[in-house]
Amino acid sequence: MWMFLFWVLPVLSVAYIAWHIWVLLPLSTFWKSMVIAAGVFCIVLLFLHFRRSFEHLPLPVAQTAYEIGTSSLFVILYLVVIFLVFDLGRLFRLVPKTVVCHNGYTSLIVFILIFGLFLYGNMHYKNKVRVPLELKSSKSLARTYKVVMASDLHLGYHNTRKELARWVDMINEEKPDFILIAGDIIDGSIRPLVEERMAEEFHRLKAPVYACLGNHEYFSGEPQARQFYHDAGIRLLIDEAAVVDSSIVIIGRDDRSNRNRKSVHKLMGGREQLTTMCRQSPYIIVLDHQPYHLEHSEVAGVDFQLSGHTHRGQVWPISWITDAIYECSWGTCHRGHTQYYVSSGLGIWGGKFRIGTQSEYVVATISN
Repeated sequence: MWMFLFWVLPVLSVAYIAWHIWVLLPLSTFWKSMVIAAGVFCIVLLFLHFRRSFEHLPLPVAQTAYEIGTSSLFVILYLVVIFLVFDLGRLFRLVPKTVVCHNGYTSLIVFILIFGLFLYGNMHYKNKVRVPLELKSSKSLARTYKVVMASDLHLGYHNTRKELARWVDMINEEKPDFILIAGDIIDGSIRPLVEERMAEEFHRLKAPVYACLGNHEYFSGEPQARQFYHDAGIRLLIDEAAVVDSSIVIIGRDDRSNRNRKSVHKLMGGREQLTTMCRQSPYIIVLDHQPYHLEHSEVAGVDFQLSGHTHRGQVWPISWITDAIYECSWGTCHRGHTQYYVSSGLGIWGGKFRIGTQSEYVVATISN
């Protein structure tokens, strides 16, 4: 199924779009062929990215190839939507044949629509939304805590060190007591993070950072990912717990890419053990990158779970799909006494576009 979605479906979509472009453009055969060839070249770059073919290119060339290739996937999506609307209009005799055949005006309208949509999407992506969140604890906390939470930074060929530096400044302005990152700090290749020495930026953060692994850390290579986290000074929790101020326990789950990861219940080891660690009944936070089986944290007695992964689809109408797949694909939800937040991500995979979704970071207050 996934093989079909990632390989066959894009090829079929390109063929569908190419046929419509050939019919629509009022140009000579040569120029129509050039336009279609350019589109095919862009999708080839996407496949080359998945095959890790950019690793030995000069970094600026690799970054450009990544941006073009991954952006083409979203352009394909919206061109398919536009041409499907035209075809439905033709089917129900609402759109005359002259509108979609050798029509320069229609061609110009389609171009302006796509350009304007993705210009908006790029600008919207750059706007990082600050999401306030109040977390009330029934336990006795040492004090009130301010926590910055994020997920899915996807640092790599597209989210560069310059972008990371801006995010670090933004987080430092909040003056948090600690920082939580729910996986996918790395996009897919460790190479740009190493060459740009991005680990140095994390050392500018003025609060301790706790994080769990995401599925993209497994794509990039889990051993290399662990080394990067170590170099960045991030406390990586892989099926383990950390205690903050003797009143908060942070449990980081391994990503579900590892089928042998421990259950939430086993990681907690019973509340008695955690109480012994903290000398009191602690407020328990779980970092779990992929928000599947939320009931497990509820049954285990977790107070709060932070997840990411979904991006809420990044663009509409994919957001409809993620909303259907996940019990909670974005935002706050509750199960019993357990509160959850699923972040749509501070960064993004692929082309830098947000359409119908938002890039965000959460500023939470934990108090009695």
